[in-house]
Amino acid sequence: MSRPSPSPIYTLRGAGGALNTLHFSCHGEDTPLLFSGTAKGAVHMWNLNTRRAQKVVEGHSGSSVVWVSTLQEKDTLISQGRDMQVCLWDLSEGRSEVTDSVWTGSVGFCQCSMLEMSPGTSLLAFAGQQAEEIQIIELPSKTPVCTLVPDAKLGMVMCIKLWQPDSGPGPLLLAGYEDGSLLLWDVTKRSKLSQTKAHPEPVMCLTFDTERLRGISGSSEKILCSWILDRQNNLQLQDGVTLVNPGVSQLCIRGDSKLLASAGWDHRVRVFGWKKLRPLAVLQYHTDMVLSVAFSDHQDPRQRLLAAGSKDQRISLWSIYNEGADTG
Repeated sequence: MSRPSPSPIYTLRGAGGALNTLHFSCHGEDTPLLFSGTAKGAVHMWNLNTRRAQKVVEGHSGSSVVWVSTLQEKDTLISQGRDMQVCLWDLSEGRSEVTDSVWTGSVGFCQCSMLEMSPGTSLLAFAGQQAEEIQIIELPSKTPVCTLVPDAKLGMVMCIKLWQPDSGPGPLLLAGYEDGSLLLWDVTKRSKLSQTKAHPEPVMCLTFDTERLRGISGSSEKILCSWILDRQNNLQLQDGVTLVNPGVSQLCIRGDSKLLASAGWDHRVRVFGWKKLRPLAVLQYHTDMVLSVAFSDHQDPRQRLLAAGSKDQRISLWSIYNEGADTG
């Protein structure tokens, strides 16, 4: 049985639009920040000590911001908008300037995925101009690395995840498509390694545990589909989770691989133990679809938070320190 729903420890208001994307930055001794991107084109930098927006930037001409992230090595923010632009921002010494941008050619909702290869060099993957196309470039040079296009007609690219495996070739990329398929790509060889049909509906979101080589995906239906990569890099479907109500916007695994959170179309956030997918909590606060979830990366477990962003223009923050390992 799920535990009774707790209350958020606090909420952030004033975003002025639906919260499509959230990203924590809690590195070192710096002030913990939460970045959010809205459907109205704004990126807020929330100071989690003062619980107020420290800065608001707008670089996508009012177009919906669908993804935000930061680079580890320097004060660089990356935002992706439905104006077909990915913007790189310099946040050092109080600045907030767009230093570069990448034209994606895609007006879809597929969020970019970024992989830092070495200090100062990253790979950026994004849905391309053609429906089934994934482009990968190197930053900051913007040098094209490859274009990945499946053999068969799978519809639009819906979600992607780029990562570097500990052993063997790499990088690898997981992609979910409109027809419900999941594909695993070898970026270096520009070739498909594996494919499986995970959902009857479009894959709305996926997340992947790079340590356990295990992932989970969601769609407009009630089933969360769990899957693993075997030693031959084959995608193998496992038992999934049946939700009470259909529709998942986003999935997120906590950094210690103990918890999974889902953003539900039914206005709820659900927390599961990641090991056995055991339901731990249903978080009820929002009055509209939950669009985004993110776990903080704070070193102190007592300060690890879960943030949820909703179409109701509010961000809820939850303390999940007591929601420990999945022991059941």
